[in-house]
Amino acid sequence: MLTQSIYSSLTGFPAWHGSSLGAFPALSLHADPSSSPFLTLHAVRQWSNVPFFTVPLARAHGKSFAHRSELRQAKRIVVKLGSAVVTRGDECGLALGRLASIVEQVVLINRNGREMMIVTSGAVAFGKQRLRHEILLSQSVRQALHSGQNQLKDMSLPVLEARACAAAGQSGLMALYEAMFTQYSTCTAQILVTNLDFHDDQKRRNLNSTLHELLRMNIVPIINTNDAVVPPPEPNSDLQGVNVISIKDNDSLAARLAVEMRADLLIALSDVEGLYDSPPGSDDAKLLDTFYPGDQHSITYGTKSRVGIGGMEAKVKAALWALQGGTSVVIANGTHPKVTGHVITDIVEGKKVGTFFSEVKPAGPTVEQQTEMARSAGRTLASLEPEQRSDIICILADLLTERKDEILSANKNDMEHAVSRLSPAMLKRLSLSSSKLNSLSIGLRQIAVSSQDSVGRVLRRTRVANKLELEQITVPIGVLLVIFESRPDCLPQVSALAIASGNALLLKGGKEAANTNRILHELAQEALSIHGVKDAIQLVSTREEVEDLCRLEKMIDLIIPRGSSQLVRDIQRAAKSIPVLGHSEGICHVYVDHEASVDKAIKIIRDSKCDYPAACNAMETLLVHRDLLRTPLFDQIIDMLRTEHVKVHAGPKFASYLTFSPSEVKSLRTEYGDLECCIEVVDSMQEAVDHIHKYGSSHTDVIVTENEDTAEQFLQQLDSACVFWNASSRFADGYRFGLGAEVGISTARIHARGPVGLEGLLTTKWVLRGEGQTAADFSEQGSMTYLHENLPVARNFKMKMEH
Repeated sequence: MLTQSIYSSLTGFPAWHGSSLGAFPALSLHADPSSSPFLTLHAVRQWSNVPFFTVPLARAHGKSFAHRSELRQAKRIVVKLGSAVVTRGDECGLALGRLASIVEQVVLINRNGREMMIVTSGAVAFGKQRLRHEILLSQSVRQALHSGQNQLKDMSLPVLEARACAAAGQSGLMALYEAMFTQYSTCTAQILVTNLDFHDDQKRRNLNSTLHELLRMNIVPIINTNDAVVPPPEPNSDLQGVNVISIKDNDSLAARLAVEMRADLLIALSDVEGLYDSPPGSDDAKLLDTFYPGDQHSITYGTKSRVGIGGMEAKVKAALWALQGGTSVVIANGTHPKVTGHVITDIVEGKKVGTFFSEVKPAGPTVEQQTEMARSAGRTLASLEPEQRSDIICILADLLTERKDEILSANKNDMEHAVSRLSPAMLKRLSLSSSKLNSLSIGLRQIAVSSQDSVGRVLRRTRVANKLELEQITVPIGVLLVIFESRPDCLPQVSALAIASGNALLLKGGKEAANTNRILHELAQEALSIHGVKDAIQLVSTREEVEDLCRLEKMIDLIIPRGSSQLVRDIQRAAKSIPVLGHSEGICHVYVDHEASVDKAIKIIRDSKCDYPAACNAMETLLVHRDLLRTPLFDQIIDMLRTEHVKVHAGPKFASYLTFSPSEVKSLRTEYGDLECCIEVVDSMQEAVDHIHKYGSSHTDVIVTENEDTAEQFLQQLDSACVFWNASSRFADGYRFGLGAEVGISTARIHARGPVGLEGLLTTKWVLRGEGQTAADFSEQGSMTYLHENLPVARNFKMKMEH
């Protein structure tokens, strides 16, 4: 890593403050003449450490990638570093920590078999820092000699000419890059060009040949415009006469270079998140995820960045030029401290970062447009009368049975494609039948009834003071995003709950159920259209990654995952700014007390484990009181599990009682999701509670006993979302609870818990009605006093002011 002392010796000015790169090794610069007389080439070679191979291109060049996900296929990549990325905020010197992070990403991508090229700014800033230091040092020496003392008077700096700064800074800039790359045993080469080098065919061929040879040797070319000889830039008045760093040619240089070298991807890093439809910082400015040729008329460009003279308009023109030449382009922020460390790798992985330029415009709306459509229609949905929302749900329930042949045909198609790819448990979740559709229809009608008294319900009324009354009412949450795997029956259930609660809904289903989801979504929109709110429910059918959806924090209010524990954990990790309602695991326990009924215990254990082993409310661990070992009840439990083909894993304590035990459990915190379970022994009900608190997931836990006192202690002490006495864990379900359906089961300790139905999709707002009262009226000098009287809440009560 580069120490401050090495940096100081390289540049000739004092060690920097702030950023630290660690300890880079010493540098060695070797001149290596290029085959072109018009190029300057320097390289540091460590042949014993640098791999020597040719990277084959994955595709024929000529057409850019249509979708972000295809960027993973990019083999030749140009990274353009704008002046705002390379330089510090004071524009004198380089942002060392930022550069080190970028270098590390380039090396990582290069080692994964991709060819990397860098187009960089920064020579002027580096030279400006060096020349300022030299000028100050020279002035101070002259002043000291003239005055005969070391006291310095105020010294003013002359305006520094940009070309001189570039000449002074170019060698230091390259030395710094070489030091950073050498730390990773990666070889670099410097190439300086001007616009003239692209207008002469021979020069262009020389440049092309040189770059191809460098890439063949796995060397990272670092290209810069030769600012020492280009015309000086126009001064920026905002910088009070100090000439700025010219990036006038670097945007077009990067685009020309990418096309000339048939690069698959050009990443242009700047100091803004990407391309906005209006100047960033303005109230209505929206970041464009994807930009298409022909959309220029919808863009209003703002002022240029603090450094450089290109601006976003120049970047867009260069990007479109590269796109036309067959190179995909992404413009992104390379200065944000939270993303700089992974911005390049994220782009190459196809993540939604910055603005992606694409020539292929999708037939339908983008996910952002879908979300806006859903939110707008959702507000209209929430304003409908309860009876109207109920009508929509009833029509959807009718359509599920009337159009069952279409639904089952689509589902059969999905099943045929998934049979070789999914496990039996997942196939069971994917499968629909006439009986399932009938059950869905019944559940939806239950929701329709409950929707009559949902949105706008008064929960509390208070007379705050005379003629100042307050009420708390239920309102929709806003826009819900529900992500579900292999569960097409989830779509109409969640749709009905969203309609009943007046929420807009964005649905993202698994590709294995694409056909079934499409027809079910069409039916939901058909039902919604009777009251003009068809767009309130949207199905995301684009190639949108789940992680990208979880980043739409300004558009989505709540995420509800329905699927595997891995899916839920991934979403909880990705959704850093959006609340997630759900559970990551369903580690449910059944505790058989020493006073349990034999018949009840056998029935409950069989149903909890064997009815639907893949369900999140299936039993995963059976806790048995120690006194039941070697009793007829225990023998019958083991015989029943053997008959049902349940594989048993012994807990550590249970294994210690046995001479020949089943396979010992690897972890007591395991969700099997199949005909498997763990058996463990406990000494008491309290030990069972302690075990569940330690190894459970706060989902659903059961006690089987005839002792009412023991049962009540279990129910009171256990901190799970669902706690049952003498009943199967499989009852933890919104439909079985009479909620009609559920969006999922939550194990969170705030908001909704357990099966989340209609009530869990509502929040509240406070409505205060007064007649000109102010807070000052209730101060010590005021004339009014608080009453805070609770008022009765009647069904469908609509507050009227008393006069």
